[in-house]
Amino acid sequence: MRIGKWLLCFVGFFAAVAQAGVSEKKIVLPDNLGTASLYQSERSSGPVVVVVHEWWGLNDYARKRAKMLAEAGYSAIAVDMYGTGKSTSHPKDATAFMNAALAEPEKMNARFEAAVAAVKKASSQTSPKVYAIGYCFGGAVVLNQARRGLELAGVASFHGSLGTENKAEPGVVKAKVLVATGGADPMVPAEQVGNFVAEMSAAGVDLQLLSFPQAKHSFTNPGSTAIGKKHGLPLAYNAEADQQSWSALLRMLGGE
Repeated sequence: MRIGKWLLCFVGFFAAVAQAGVSEKKIVLPDNLGTASLYQSERSSGPVVVVVHEWWGLNDYARKRAKMLAEAGYSAIAVDMYGTGKSTSHPKDATAFMNAALAEPEKMNARFEAAVAAVKKASSQTSPKVYAIGYCFGGAVVLNQARRGLELAGVASFHGSLGTENKAEPGVVKAKVLVATGGADPMVPAEQVGNFVAEMSAAGVDLQLLSFPQAKHSFTNPGSTAIGKKHGLPLAYNAEADQQSWSALLRMLGGE
């Protein structure tokens, strides 16, 4: 019953966003880096947010999250980190897309920085604070941007990979870091989480870690349960973990 109530609230929130006058604008990034989708509403002011998609590519789910941020009062840009409009619901294709992007880290960094520049330009603020959030593959992307030392006020990773070959160095990470992970997610095992916490601690990073014991991978995406069953993957939506992690993000964006 409790989960059912969360689902009804979540669906209702999406429906409200769809009717709330959020504007969508396609952005063409410079230097043939691809495209992004910018979302704003009459309430959009203050910080701006870059949204990075799951390994499926820039699909409706990532765009809905950006729309939710616009309705909450922020300018948000959902960037295509694959650069070519590729998206899929099959894990084989998603793996290929992701590996191709990871093979060109400089281009990924350039896409991210171009998205930051675009959403800052669209902001009503002269010099807005910049945040970045990511899901699954996107979570790893935003954490790595923080590790690079970009001028980010904060980053949030939702069920993203936490491992890296380029660990954070003391004094380099400027962003606050929020990580929401599932305790029942074999794609982000406990050892990886522990190593990440040690990495952030050694680098002096302001970290908030949320671990949901029953949550599997992709726990924020309402469509993940069906995809997980179809392909035999440990994916499942968890309404309570979704709501709590989203609330933590909004608190971070609000400066709490």
